[in-house]
Amino acid sequence: MKLRELAHSRTGDKGNTLNISVICYDARHYEHLRAVLSAERVKAHLGEVVRGNVVRYELPAIAAFNFVLGEALGGGVTRSLALDAHGKSLSSALMGLEVEGPAEDGYAPAA
Repeated sequence: MKLRELAHSRTGDKGNTLNISVICYDARHYEHLRAVLSAERVKAHLGEVVRGNVVRYELPAIAAFNFVLGEALGGGVTRSLALDAHGKSLSSALMGLEVEGPAEDGYAPAA
């Protein structure tokens, strides 16, 4: 299943750093996403766009995560001629990530 089936997202930027929030539609899915959505997996999914580190911050009280992506905006909003200088399309790219479905919803665990 696509991540977008379990969560939605927002982005923000500061210089050459992008943050992408992942917010569960249903708080029941928070622990599942906590287990399957690591910083390493996010970095691998976004490929060469993210040249720096990815850090995941957990926000269990609101069933959300904040991923901070270093060196992800081609030099930064004011220094880049990139079409998506603010990184807004990267939230859509992340929502396209294939994730295992939550077992509590009847999905088989990943092999």
